[in-house]
Order: sequence, then C-alpha cells, then structure tokens
Amino acid sequence: MSLNFPAFDPVLLSIPLEFSVFGLHIGPLQIRWYALAYIGGIVLGWRYALYLIRRPPKFMTEPVLDDFLLWVTLGIVLGGRLGYVLFYKPSFYLDNPSQILAVWTGGMSFHGGMLGVTIAIVLFAYLRRLPLLCFSDVVACVVPIGLMLGRLANFINGELWGRVTDVPWGMVFPSGGPLPRHPSQLYQATLEGAALLLLLLILERRGWRRHPGVITGVFLAFYGAARSFGELFREPDSFMGFLYGGLTMGQILSIPMILAGLAMIWRFRTATPQT
Repeated sequence: MSLNFPAFDPVLLSIPLEFSVFGLHIGPLQIRWYALAYIGGIVLGWRYALYLIRRPPKFMTEPVLDDFLLWVTLGIVLGGRLGYVLFYKPSFYLDNPSQILAVWTGGMSFHGGMLGVTIAIVLFAYLRRLPLLCFSDVVACVVPIGLMLGRLANFINGELWGRVTDVPWGMVFPSGGPLPRHPSQLYQATLEGAALLLLLLILERRGWRRHPGVITGVFLAFYGAARSFGELFREPDSFMGFLYGGLTMGQILSIPMILAGLAMIWRFRTATPQT
C-alpha cells in the first residue's frame, strides 16, 4: 500500500518570453512555487524580526532592520548557489562555468546559504555597530520559516524524495521510480522548520535571547541534528551517493554546525542578561 504523489505543477505562472544574455538562454519566464518559498520566507521572516526587535534586548531600529533585507537576500541566493556549486557539483561547474549563475535550472545548498547569511550578518553588524550575537539571535529565530517553506516547495516540485520504504504513507514520486518512498521533504519541513521555529519561540519567550549567543547556538545544534536525522530517510543525490562511513554530504556538513552550536550554548548560557 502506498500513496500517489499529488499532481502539483511546480510552475505557478509561465510567460512565453525568451532571450539570451551573455550567451545564456533565458526563458520562458516562469514563477515557480520554489521561488515564492524564498520570497515568502524573507518577507515573513522580516515581519517576525520586526516583532522580535521590539522585545528586549532592544539594540536596533526598524529602519536598520529594513536595510538588512537586501543583505540577507544576497547572502541566501549567492551563498546557496555557490555552496551547491562547491559542495555538490564542483567538477561539473568547473567544466561549465557559464552555468554557475543559472539558478533557474535548480541547485541550492542550505549550508552555503547559511555561510552567505553569516557573512552578511557579520559585515552588517560591523558596519552598523550592532552587537553581533544579539543580531544573529534575531536572524536565527526567523530562519526556520524559510526552511519550512523551502522543504514544502521541494515536495511540490517532487524532488529530493526519500528512500524506498514500505510504510503506509510511502509515496510514489513521478521521478522516483515505481516504488514508494519516504516523503522526506515533509519530515524535514516539520523538524527543520516547524519544530525548530516553535522551540526558538519558546526559548525567546522565556527570556533566553537576553543571553546573546544561546539562541544562535540552539539553532545551529538543533538544525544540524534534525538535518542529520532527516538524511536517514532522504535518498542521497544520485551524483554523490553515500560518502565516508555511509554518511551523506548533508550529514557531513551538519557535524560542524552541531559542534559549534553546543559550544555556543555552553559558552553563553551564563552570560550576563542584556536589557
């Protein structure tokens, strides 16, 4: 017994317009659910962050946060794309450098996006003279919104499906062959998105954001653990497969996150509360 994949169309709207720029063929122009997930994550995250900065510790104004929107968008897109290029398909993009910026063909890495956002946070905090850990805690609280929407978009696209299974909710994906598979995108949307968002909300409401760095540490450790667990059900990318000791690339990249997160929680849990 298995479930059939719903007949989702990953393209919400298609405009029959095609052109070439610097040798790259672009078009037809399409509005995809995946792109809307990125936009929705940024907009909803921005609104949630506006709410958070009105609560203690108060360290920045709304106009300053508005200015960060462009920085975080560039960090997500450029970091996510370059992370995918470097972590997952370096040889392909070395042979086809013109495809590196072709983000509309697919291929984004959360870990690359996280590095891009981290760089944006550090630079922006330095230039605007903001307390770095207070700032990173606010960003950490809102990131799970984008993670949840992104995994739901993966499900709509029928991509990044799970391993073959016989569980009753196993699903036959159009591109996954005739056997039912774990809907691992939904597992990850629940753990990396909804559960992490709720955990950080509870910690924030209990005043842990007054200990700068703890929220960021919890985000890093919990996401790394949730991603590693989710990878047990997700089918590894066909061009990579399993790596050292049967680990996947997602698990390997999550190990430093878990260690860094635990170190931050230990280091900053007894810090003097900020007002």
